[in-house]
Amino acid sequence: MQDGSGENIPILILAAGQSSRMRGADKLVMMLDGQPLLRHAVRQAAAVGDTFVALHHNAASRLAVLDGLRFTPLLVPDAAEGQSGTLRGAVVQLPPCPAFMMVLADLPLLTSEDLLAVLAARTAHPDSLIWRGAAVDGTPGHPVVFDASLRNDFAGLTGDDGGAAVVKPQRAQTHLVRFSDHRATFDLDTPEAWAAFTATR
Repeated sequence: MQDGSGENIPILILAAGQSSRMRGADKLVMMLDGQPLLRHAVRQAAAVGDTFVALHHNAASRLAVLDGLRFTPLLVPDAAEGQSGTLRGAVVQLPPCPAFMMVLADLPLLTSEDLLAVLAARTAHPDSLIWRGAAVDGTPGHPVVFDASLRNDFAGLTGDDGGAAVVKPQRAQTHLVRFSDHRATFDLDTPEAWAAFTATR
């Protein structure tokens, strides 16, 4: 992915979660609009730029649904710790870059255009360090672009808070890109949420 200055910004898809709230089902390989949810996320990203997918080591089924797509898998040994372990293990594997984009794999409504809109905010608001999509009410969500100066902060992440330890101290230097609805925050975490969403498609 290149921004307005021609710099290459890699896209990191977080797909190493355990789908623990799905009560035994793996939501990332479940079908949505004719394709697995993870394949949808990676296709949206790959249409924009260089895409990296963070996966746990027991990820054969997830890799299988990505067959034929252009992406680089990043196996994360500490994914069982939760999102902090995934972030710690994946960010360090990204190539040298001036910034990097992060996207959750289970946001079914995000589009390639949304990724481009957040990337464009980095060029338009260069004094910020974080640029991220937000719901129409201003609730921060995804995608998120981090300036490279924050990269080392991911190395010390622990616990269940994911990237909060990196994001919260930079609140004053975070630029939000408000979308027209809640697609920046709308995910599918439970069988009930999945059933309700797919019933409307």
